[in-house]
Amino acid sequence: MACTDAFGYDLTIEDPTAALAWDRTVAAFFAHAAATPVHLTEALEKEPDFAMAHVAKGFFMLLLGRVELNATAHEAHDTAARIVAQAGTERERGYVAALAIYRSGDLAGAANRLEQVMAAYPRDGFALKLVQAIRFVMGDGAGMRRSIEAVHDAYGADHPSAAYVNGCYAFTLEETGDYLAAEARGRDAVLRAADDAWGVHAVAHVFDMTNRSREGVAWLAEQPETWAHCNNFRYHVWWHLALFHLDRGEHEEVLRLYDTEIRGDHTDDYRDISNGASLLSRLELEGVDVGNRWDEMAEICEKRTDDGCVVFADLHYMLALGGGNRDGQAGALLKRMQSDARTPNTSMKAVTADAGLPAAEGLLSFANGDYETAFARLNTARPKMQTVGGSHAQRDVFERLTIESALRAGRLSSARDLIEDRARRRGALDGYAERRLERIGDFEAGKTAAL
Repeated sequence: MACTDAFGYDLTIEDPTAALAWDRTVAAFFAHAAATPVHLTEALEKEPDFAMAHVAKGFFMLLLGRVELNATAHEAHDTAARIVAQAGTERERGYVAALAIYRSGDLAGAANRLEQVMAAYPRDGFALKLVQAIRFVMGDGAGMRRSIEAVHDAYGADHPSAAYVNGCYAFTLEETGDYLAAEARGRDAVLRAADDAWGVHAVAHVFDMTNRSREGVAWLAEQPETWAHCNNFRYHVWWHLALFHLDRGEHEEVLRLYDTEIRGDHTDDYRDISNGASLLSRLELEGVDVGNRWDEMAEICEKRTDDGCVVFADLHYMLALGGGNRDGQAGALLKRMQSDARTPNTSMKAVTADAGLPAAEGLLSFANGDYETAFARLNTARPKMQTVGGSHAQRDVFERLTIESALRAGRLSSARDLIEDRARRRGALDGYAERRLERIGDFEAGKTAAL
């Protein structure tokens, strides 16, 4: 019996209940739902030789950025490749080829191959969402936007993923500086799909970038049910709420959110570590005593120094190790990154050579109180920091540490230039920037008076 997916494309399987489980997998993937692996497991149980399900498993494992999952990803690829070699559609073969490219360490190549699938099958929402995920890991906001715009006309009102694609589009608009359109798209996405956590988060990004923390608090605090169904992505949305409170100087609320929502579960996913480490760094830059909160993350990160899967992860591991005074493990992480930079034969090793290594050196120098070196190394990495991945809001912790390094090294002119450039690229001065400019002004006034 021939089966098709929710987008109308053929699947090389015989059990229609497996196709339904697959459709639920893709829908859950769009919604960042905790149930995604449950549906995927069901699809494979009903149809063990389900090539697309094996492809999904491979991509999901690689996107988790954990070296110990690579073997599972490779096995999933090998299984899918065997199945499509015997009987598979052109679309399925395209997915398997993209997974092989990702497996080799070429993230851009994998995204490009998936976009070829999208060009031939423009209603294929799974390919679209995978490209968004891969290019996000690359920090390629412009590529994310181009990818959606190439097929956006295929996502009319009759498309089952139309609302979620609008949420994805909103995020790409925000990451490329089109804040007005991003907010409109994101709000519309949430109205049409109440569980579109990515759309909710896209609007939060707009508020962050345009210094609208009061609206940001209202937007998120009033609808926590929008991301209650999520996997660990829910921790990240709570993180955004904490950022708004931080900008307003509401430090006790930030710490409460940290303890109860952001790091209430001591998970070891690198994205969860990035939430916690970057928030503690921001708090300390505001003079807040975070107590022993670094310790649990530092203990986790001690075990991740050899991963080398995602540069964004490496830099947050370095933050946690520095914050937790794990000098030996921080040195081991730096040594491994130095080795990767000498042989830049994968996407992540190339990013390590260009931006990751100098940034890591700067973070370690900052933790050790060598602010002159910290500024030099972080400022060297700064022009290419977008390539380490993540969003503007996530990478802003490195921007703040570069500015703080300049301030503590006495480089007031450089700090002012960085603050003003940051404001131009973000769209507004926020509370953080205003406080730093005030510090610079106070110092300069005191110095003038002394003269």
